[in-house]
Amino acid sequence: MHNYFNGWYMKCQSDSQVMAFIPAVHQSGSRRTASIQIITSEKSWTVPYSADNYRRDGMNIIIDGNSFSKSGISLSIHTQELDIDAKLDFGPLTPLKYDIMGPFALVPFMECRHSVISMKHSVCGTVCLNGQRYDFYDDAGYWEGDRGRSFPEEYVWTQCSFSGGSLMLSAADIPLAGFHFTGIIGYVLWKEHEYRLATYLGAKALQLQDGSIRIVQGDLELEAKFPDSPGRPLKAPAEGSMIRTIHENPCCRVFYRFSRKGHTLFAFESHQASFEYEYGR
Repeated sequence: MHNYFNGWYMKCQSDSQVMAFIPAVHQSGSRRTASIQIITSEKSWTVPYSADNYRRDGMNIIIDGNSFSKSGISLSIHTQELDIDAKLDFGPLTPLKYDIMGPFALVPFMECRHSVISMKHSVCGTVCLNGQRYDFYDDAGYWEGDRGRSFPEEYVWTQCSFSGGSLMLSAADIPLAGFHFTGIIGYVLWKEHEYRLATYLGAKALQLQDGSIRIVQGDLELEAKFPDSPGRPLKAPAEGSMIRTIHENPCCRVFYRFSRKGHTLFAFESHQASFEYEYGR
């Protein structure tokens, strides 16, 4: 038996509300389990399941009758702490031209591999969560995934959909063959143009402290400044077991600036951005 996890992060973002859904399967030793996590700006919930309730067929993920797929999300979960019914329909996904990991997708023994399944797609539908209603009508969706043994010990991640585009950016301390390096992956959709930032393309972190990250790659520069906020607790894998607690704020104030050849393509502050900052904790 080997330790592993496989999880998917599906975010739904409107002008006033943000929710994220995280179905996952995980194994530590001989113990194999599944879970569904749900996070809003107010709270997060984790619902554990037996792995017998987990089934996957391509990009169709089903856990105890709750489904997650390229066509949308359907949920009906009723526990002591969580009462949720959801029916969300997705429009056509926007996948990347090739794996966000680039050549690192072929490197064995990496503790975590990231994937971006859709940078932006439409979301329509309704979620009723503990008496509160969330309505999405032609709003923005984002879908990514992680698989491996453990989340990086230190990392930062942010994602935001906005008028004219969508972006994601992550930097992490990567252990590999006895060495450590800062691994960077990022992707920007902006007015039908696509920009990729990555370690394997020469991206460097010029700033990675105090809630700020600034990445430079050739004539491209992407900067994000995060608020001082603890975020909501989420479970994360450590050697396949969901025993680590990280903190994510799915809906918060973040400033972004993106430039090319010294010319600013966009600079804005969003209150609907998501971030995880796990450096120096």
